[in-house]
Amino acid sequence: MDRLTNTVRPYAWGSTTAIPELLGTEPTGEPQAELWMGAHPGTPSRIDRGSGPAALNDVIDAAPSAELGAPAVARFGPRLAFLLKVLAAGSPLSLQVHPDLAQAQAGFADEEARGIPVDAPHRNYKDANHKPEMIVALAPFDGLCGFRHPAEAAALLAGLGVDSLKPYADILHARPESAALREVLTAVLTADRETMAGTVTAATEAATRLAAEDGPHAAAYAAYASIAHGYPGDPGVIAAMLLNYVRLQPGEALYLGAGVPHAYIAGLGVEIMANSDNVLRCGLTPKHIDVPELLRIVRFEATDPGVLRPETSAEGEELYETPIDEFRLSRYILAPGTGPRLLADRTPQILLCTEGSVRLQSADGSELLLARGESAFVPAGEQVRLTGDGTAFRATVVA
Repeated sequence: MDRLTNTVRPYAWGSTTAIPELLGTEPTGEPQAELWMGAHPGTPSRIDRGSGPAALNDVIDAAPSAELGAPAVARFGPRLAFLLKVLAAGSPLSLQVHPDLAQAQAGFADEEARGIPVDAPHRNYKDANHKPEMIVALAPFDGLCGFRHPAEAAALLAGLGVDSLKPYADILHARPESAALREVLTAVLTADRETMAGTVTAATEAATRLAAEDGPHAAAYAAYASIAHGYPGDPGVIAAMLLNYVRLQPGEALYLGAGVPHAYIAGLGVEIMANSDNVLRCGLTPKHIDVPELLRIVRFEATDPGVLRPETSAEGEELYETPIDEFRLSRYILAPGTGPRLLADRTPQILLCTEGSVRLQSADGSELLLARGESAFVPAGEQVRLTGDGTAFRATVVA
């Protein structure tokens, strides 16, 4: 088992205090958005096995079967299939959607054939993989996830009392679900920018006022007003109003599958995803927005946000069930005097301590103590006993 040295990514939307507080370091005054743990070549974790620090992706590349185990290599190839993060949103992220595996493979092949550089700002597909993901709240966490039912979205828009939103509400009432959501999102994203900016300004003023009242959508209006103040005039503000607003309490999670539009608004959480960079954006960003491709990828169906809570096994593992195999995330809440938790050794693991401290002990008697914010990589085939007084998240794969 190896202690990980990880990198913090300083995206503009990051909190200036949440990750420093987790790590016990002094804030720099600059945004600190994501702490990456894994073997993504963009920002790989580093380990030291006695010959100096080495990037985890290079270590895995040198001996994939030894590090990942034969079952994981056979299933996912010679790479770590997931990326684990601590995400700290101080302001809203972009409204976005991810392709499924077939769409990612086709989109990547098409852009490669057309000679679009992978780092080009207008490139949609950075790789040929899908990007299902899940966020588990470490503190109250606000987000948007999936389309509202059209009637509910229509009522929310109508409640703002903005005349230029009435046609959208009428469409949501009159058309079948999929057609209504598609038509309204298309209209919002392709509208004249100056006209839409006026609509967004009026909607922002109304949402701010309604958030202070005791109405049925007060919390949602407050969230949309917060988004709008960060992105004045952005059509994504109106697109966001088509989505479910959800507040996660600590320990609750959201799973985000292919084609589901979503955005994180504010909060601290543990995020896990398939090892991919494929994102198509709907708004709330200065980055490239490819509306035709976005509309091809989005699943126009109303969904419940589907807040997940972990299921506890007899062995004390609290598992967050998801329908994919590239990652499996669980947590252990440990206390002094309780027996050690024996972790399966078939697949590679990353262990992250988020509260207190936890102790890892391998079969040969070696130990590693993780404090809050620290993490470790456990290669496949290495059995670990987990004890301590704290909370540990365990990330692995299903293989």
